Amino acid sequence: MREHVEELDKLKQSVLAGPDAAATQRQYDKGKLTAYERIDLLLDPGSFQEIEALRRHRATGFGLEHRRHHTDGVVTGWGTVEGRTVFVFAQDFRILGGALGEAHAQKIHKVMDLALAAGAPLVGLYDGAGARIQEGVTALAGFGGIFARNTKASGVIPQISVILGPCAGGAAYSPALTDFVFMIRETAQIFITGPDVVAAVTGERVTMNELGGADIHSRTSGVTHLTYDDEPSCLHDVRHLLSMLPANNRQHPPTVVCTDPPDRRNESLYDLVPLDGNRPYDVRAVIEEIVDDHEIFEVHEQWAANVVCAFARLDGHVVGVVANQPNMLAGVLDIAASE
Repeated sequence: MREHVEELDKLKQSVLAGPDAAATQRQYDKGKLTAYERIDLLLDPGSFQEIEALRRHRATGFGLEHRRHHTDGVVTGWGTVEGRTVFVFAQDFRILGGALGEAHAQKIHKVMDLALAAGAPLVGLYDGAGARIQEGVTALAGFGGIFARNTKASGVIPQISVILGPCAGGAAYSPALTDFVFMIRETAQIFITGPDVVAAVTGERVTMNELGGADIHSRTSGVTHLTYDDEPSCLHDVRHLLSMLPANNRQHPPTVVCTDPPDRRNESLYDLVPLDGNRPYDVRAVIEEIVDDHEIFEVHEQWAANVVCAFARLDGHVVGVVANQPNMLAGVLDIAASE
């Protein structure tokens, strides 16, 4: 019995280490962390419970029968963020480029179903090359199952997508269906098809970041809500956002003990808001003056800057803030601001 336990322990350790050291080093060379390291940053220490760590694909042909790595390129399970249950899946680019096949998709389907049944938030950490073309239609059907679950969970549980690497082809649709999208500059991209196909069809040459980088999606398309320069600060803010959201549509957001007196006077407002209606001012300063501890969590900061949308707390209770921004286009409502 001890031999079997030791064998299983070695197998689990090999799963945590990944396919090989060279693949892990290539991940580090690109400025990216591994799937397990990302989960460790997202969840409370020691809280992660992995499911189907030993799952492998059953496909043959194109050499896939010789590349049957455990986890099949995605780590799934649940843990806690500040003591509250959160479900998570994290694609592992070291294994088949994080591409989605049948087993990979079924693992994501399972964790999405569990999140919906438990009434808990779902966080997807994306770092994959889209559909695993060697598996053909079964890979595409896997994406269909993810999209169907995205729409079923919409408005029921919070869904957060964190783009930490390439997110191409079918993988680009699911994040856009979720509630919040976080992205990393330079290393992360979202696009339906890559620069080579764009060049072949239109003759236009674009880089990956010009086509689907974080700045494009945060400033032009509005797909991305928040952008960051590194993964630790991004995942820290994912935790912060989760602390301000209800677990599901039947619960209230968590409250905290307020150390900022709710009845304090806001004398600074005399100077922040000018009497002259033609003079611009920064409405963020007004919001920060009013809310607890002068702290706001703004989304879409770079897109449609003529309106400010943010989360904050008043007397320890979470509130949403929508404010015209006089500093940008006099705070008018245009199409992007209205969206």
